[in-house]
Amino acid sequence: MKGRPSGLGGRRSFDDDDGVLENMDRNNMMEATHSRNKANLRPVYPAIEVHKMNNVQSYLFIFLIWLISVALFRAIFTIRNRTKLRLPPSPLALPIIGHLHLFRPTPYEALQKLTDRYGPLIQIYLGSIPFVVVGSAEIAKQVLKTNDVSFSNRPLNTAITYLTYNVADFAFAPYGTYWKFMKKLCMSELLNGRMLELLLPIRQEEINKFLQMMLKKGEVGEAVDVGAELLKLASSIIMRMAISKSCFNPEDDAHEVRKRVKESAKLSRKFNLSDYFWFCRKLDLQGFGKKLKEARDSFDTMIEEVIQEHEEERKKLKTKVAAKDILDVLLSISEDESSEVKITRDNIKAFLKDIFEGGTDTTAMTIEWALKELTNNPRVMEKARKEIDSVIGKGRVVNESDITILPYLQAVVKETLRLHPAGPLMVRESSGNCSIGGYYIPAKTRMFINVWALGRDPKYWDNPLEFQPERFVMSDEGKSGKNDKKREIDVRGQDYHLLPFGSGRRGCPAVSLALNVVQTSVAAMIQCFEWKQNPAVTIATTTNPLICIPKPRLTPFPSFPSSP
Repeated sequence: MKGRPSGLGGRRSFDDDDGVLENMDRNNMMEATHSRNKANLRPVYPAIEVHKMNNVQSYLFIFLIWLISVALFRAIFTIRNRTKLRLPPSPLALPIIGHLHLFRPTPYEALQKLTDRYGPLIQIYLGSIPFVVVGSAEIAKQVLKTNDVSFSNRPLNTAITYLTYNVADFAFAPYGTYWKFMKKLCMSELLNGRMLELLLPIRQEEINKFLQMMLKKGEVGEAVDVGAELLKLASSIIMRMAISKSCFNPEDDAHEVRKRVKESAKLSRKFNLSDYFWFCRKLDLQGFGKKLKEARDSFDTMIEEVIQEHEEERKKLKTKVAAKDILDVLLSISEDESSEVKITRDNIKAFLKDIFEGGTDTTAMTIEWALKELTNNPRVMEKARKEIDSVIGKGRVVNESDITILPYLQAVVKETLRLHPAGPLMVRESSGNCSIGGYYIPAKTRMFINVWALGRDPKYWDNPLEFQPERFVMSDEGKSGKNDKKREIDVRGQDYHLLPFGSGRRGCPAVSLALNVVQTSVAAMIQCFEWKQNPAVTIATTTNPLICIPKPRLTPFPSFPSSP
């Protein structure tokens, strides 16, 4: 049956055979067209991706060209300035990274090689940051004595600024009114002779605990990680002097404070790209921001609890009493309305953090190095032990007041500090333009004074790589080497060949405390025990901890002197 035509508006019948065929043809054509379109669209997506990739590569290429151009421009500008202003000589630097590739195996060894080759005063670049390096005692004297005021600041980095409560501490505070006030406070109240004498019983008790612990381990033949135990000793002494808490008990608050301080110190020493590359300055590529916040918040919570405990105890007493620790002194100063400088809570926290960091690792490290050298030099060990036995005897343990009559022991510690300074690189920053060694040093220049290299200078020291305490004492023949004045060398910053505690205005204010703890600890350890370490491990190559079995040598074991 045929239907009506639909061309004039008539309704098409779906059962019309022609209409069905027509629809089928139309559908087939649409499907074919759709298939062709799909086929045509298929390569579009990869093309877009390739186009995007090409764009990224182009942008990256343009950025690198710009970066290299800026680096070359800076290099040309620096060379022109060096010629015009007579800047210190500089080794060939690589674009962008500067001289960072030369810092092997350790920074201080690398810098010694550079100053040996290019002269005692050179300029290097760590990334885009210029540094001047001092490699001789003569130049060090010009920096630390002649131009002391110009170099009374320390450079800051992201970690230091944040962890010190925006530079509210003493160690990194800019040279000015606050820093001068805190320096005077250290010298007159916090770390003066009277305060050290007041806190002497604490040091005696902590060293006694350490010796008793070593005795127990020695009696059963147990090996000891000497460095780890010395770190506990140094931390406990500093913590008790500062906040009246010990680190030997893992449950004590001081143990947790020590952990927080250790985390902060570790972050402070990490290499942060933002500090050395100007194009990374506003970026946090390594996620430092979060880590720094966690570290400071963690320390802040712990130390705030300690401060509140002290404040509550002070309120209970109601009447003014003598300070029992450094925190008490700081709280008294903060409460004193007549004080010439008002110290804040952040100042107190940052100062405590300074002494926790500055007085623990360095002290423990120096004692450990002394014992390493003594165990590797049995002749020196025996000579030091004989001096102690002859002067002190075997009936009591040596104490701080005995050190002045033990010159060879003092020489052992000096020699340890010469070869192994806890701070091998002293860092300063110039506050104004000045001239050093005939070279122009612009303001804001950062400076490394290579303390490690000064102590090993073959032009001054006989056999500089050998452990010879005799160089600091008059020998039986009345000779002490090239220069008899060496036996009178002081480590407090007056002789620029030996600067383990710094020098000038920024010299360590706790040098007396550090020497007392180091010398007394070393003396007590070699008086009370025989120390044997793995003979296969040598000082020249070891980076491993000192593992020894302390063998008691005094029977009966003497008691530590009672507190005065």
